[in-house]
Amino acid sequence: QVQLVESGGGLVQAGGSLRLSCAASGSIFSSSAMGWYRQAPGKQRELVAAITNGGSTNYADSVKGRFTISRDNAKNTVYLQMNSLKPEDTAVYYCNANLRTVYNFWGRGTQVTVSS
Repeated sequence: QVQLVESGGGLVQAGGSLRLSCAASGSIFSSSAMGWYRQAPGKQRELVAAITNGGSTNYADSVKGRFTISRDNAKNTVYLQMNSLKPEDTAVYYCNANLRTVYNFWGRGTQVTVSS
């Protein structure tokens, strides 16, 4: 089974930075596209950033230029560097692994709170 564990969330002032990490167990990491999603109170879960197993990335328009997704296949870990944080970035952030476009695995989430 695949297990994803997020870490690195916390409380930060607007304009500050955080780095989220997602450690994956199992042998499918290198074959999977990885993504970060977030869900704010009263809102639908949305894609923040994604990275393919080949290293191609895409971002939500709201975070372009501020967030960077990266992966280290040797460590089975994906990262989300978040800079210039805004109060509207406040949400629970979830790690996702997508295997062969068919199977999805989710972490339990980590809280990010940005104060104004």
